[in-house]
Amino acid sequence: MQSFRSEIENPFVSEEIIELDRKIRLFRNEKMDEDKFKSLRLARGIYGQRQPGVQMVRIKLPFGRVTGDQLLRICDVSDEYSRGRLHITTRQDIQIHYVSLDRTPELWNELDKDDVTIREACGNTVRNITGSPEAGIDPDEPFDITPYAHATFKYLLRNPMNQEMGRKFKISFSSTDQDTALSYIHDVGLIAKIKDGQKGFKVIVGGGLGSQPRSAEPVYDFLPTDQIIPFIEGVIRVFDRYGERSKRMKARMKFLIKDIGLEAFLDLVEKEKLALAYQSYPISEEGFEFDRSVVDNIKVPKIDIKDVQGYEQWIKHNVFDQKQSGLHSIGIKVRLGDFYTPQARKLANLIKDYAANELRFTLRQDILLRHVKSELLPLFYLELKELGFTEIGFNATSDITACPGTDTCNLGIASSTGIADVLEDVIDQEYPQYKNNRDIYIKISGCMNACGQHNMAHIGFQGMTMRTPDKRVAPALQVLLGGGALGNGEGRFADKVVKIPSKRGPQALRLILDDYDKNKQDGENFMNYYDRKEQTYFYDYLKHLSSAEDLSAEDFVDWGNVEKYEQKIGVGECAGVVIDLVATLLLESEEKTEKALASLEEGNWAHSIYNSYSSMINTAKALLISENKKTNTQIGIINQFEELFVANGRISLNTTTFPDYVYQINRNKPSKDFAKSYMEDAKAFSEKAKAFRTLELADADK
Repeated sequence: MQSFRSEIENPFVSEEIIELDRKIRLFRNEKMDEDKFKSLRLARGIYGQRQPGVQMVRIKLPFGRVTGDQLLRICDVSDEYSRGRLHITTRQDIQIHYVSLDRTPELWNELDKDDVTIREACGNTVRNITGSPEAGIDPDEPFDITPYAHATFKYLLRNPMNQEMGRKFKISFSSTDQDTALSYIHDVGLIAKIKDGQKGFKVIVGGGLGSQPRSAEPVYDFLPTDQIIPFIEGVIRVFDRYGERSKRMKARMKFLIKDIGLEAFLDLVEKEKLALAYQSYPISEEGFEFDRSVVDNIKVPKIDIKDVQGYEQWIKHNVFDQKQSGLHSIGIKVRLGDFYTPQARKLANLIKDYAANELRFTLRQDILLRHVKSELLPLFYLELKELGFTEIGFNATSDITACPGTDTCNLGIASSTGIADVLEDVIDQEYPQYKNNRDIYIKISGCMNACGQHNMAHIGFQGMTMRTPDKRVAPALQVLLGGGALGNGEGRFADKVVKIPSKRGPQALRLILDDYDKNKQDGENFMNYYDRKEQTYFYDYLKHLSSAEDLSAEDFVDWGNVEKYEQKIGVGECAGVVIDLVATLLLESEEKTEKALASLEEGNWAHSIYNSYSSMINTAKALLISENKKTNTQIGIINQFEELFVANGRISLNTTTFPDYVYQINRNKPSKDFAKSYMEDAKAFSEKAKAFRTLELADADK
């Protein structure tokens, strides 16, 4: 395997790409622990697929914004390193599949040429920051959240405090009280507000989906814009230090807040303020203003529309007025979030030539074109129709959200894309009245992790299995009802109603829609209807579908498959020899002090300090692991190290305790002098630990 040499201009990215290539070679040569390599790989957007030997690469696109040039670059990468298919995620990312691990440094190198990154798109990091796709064009928005979401993304990217947290961390920005970025399911959700003429945000924290969904709780009704980044940084630092790390299912921030209470959590955030790099972080809107002249100067070609009825339906359902007079956005329904590079290339050139060179991917796995003037709508209709992009149903009942499920995901239990495809056909062919209905949303996940957001849907399906009386295993679906967003940071989660064989999913949907059509009261939406009827009614109504005693051979073949279903977890991750994790952690501690020195020399005191802190934590964790101790949280590591190594004199810290040694981080303002002394403390601690470990191993060999 040859070493990769980056030729990009950004020295930080170049260094990261070269580091990724080096770590891949170390891993291939069995000189790097598999778990540590996995952590590094995931933080670079590289995720093991269900299929052995290939990777899914997630391309991080903050708030779903993409220019035509960036989309063309993504197409080039997909064609060269993958199979030409682009998958839009519910976090407004793009995923490409079947990528060789060894080629990922080259892939990243190519993407960066148009300022596109894969950094922190997966793993225990701050994931892609989502935002209302209509931000900047919504007639009802108090202001454009785009500059604020972008500034937050830039501030957190490569920030040492969010590289190796206990679990992922999610942030959203919503333009209006309609909350189209779904703040209530995020670790930090922000909703644009104006108070006394000042711009700010309502802030809520601690939301999440998964097997135990939890709504975020309000913290501020109004927080000025210059305070959002300091607050987010304080929250992340507390989560990093106090959050669970070993028990993966309990490692999200929502569990930390549930365990200690919101008030205690916010007290910890308050105590971090002194250590923050900025007490106020003003965010400029410069560079984000819309230049109307770009669109006004576009020449309008003469277009003859023959399909007048189709055009009028498209205008009615897929075209929306912007707050900019005479301009429109165009919604494109992308079935299951999948489209291909020939379509994407034409779309990229279309927005470059006839719009403002920008589109946004949506949280419903669709595309929103922006800044199209009225006179160009006929042209866009003909061009999009040729691409298969004029289907009505954008952001409607027939626009079903689904994760990849067992197609490519290691964690998938049952096919989500297969059943989603069938259910869309059921609606299109049998329930035309729901094709453009925006009161009922259907979402599907292939497992309990809820990447398809099934448990916040009006009608949700979760991939599962069920056993027959003779112990055979069939693919199944948990039916959930009654969830949905309520607006202004509030929402509710769907109730689990009944588990049925997957092949009965279409029948279940028919029964639910038929019952609603027959029994709803005038003007009654689906959530109110569900509340009136209640969970038990729907269980009794659908119970006959749940029997596993009368399954046919067809019921043992999942949707979109031809072979008999087998319950299994994908192999996806590359195999490797597990080596000395203690040695790996100690080596990483040295690397972090090197990064601390580099940040110090750059004048970035806060980054230097956090790298030194991380070095101390890694060093302490290494010695605790050597004695088979639990290292669930950083606070636990700090306290346990004091008890087992310092208090009894096994390691001396010059008359101070280990907590006092480490907690200098939040007792000092960031400064050059403190960053330098703290880095020297981290290096000295690392040397003491290595010497202790050397003696320990020597004694063990005697």
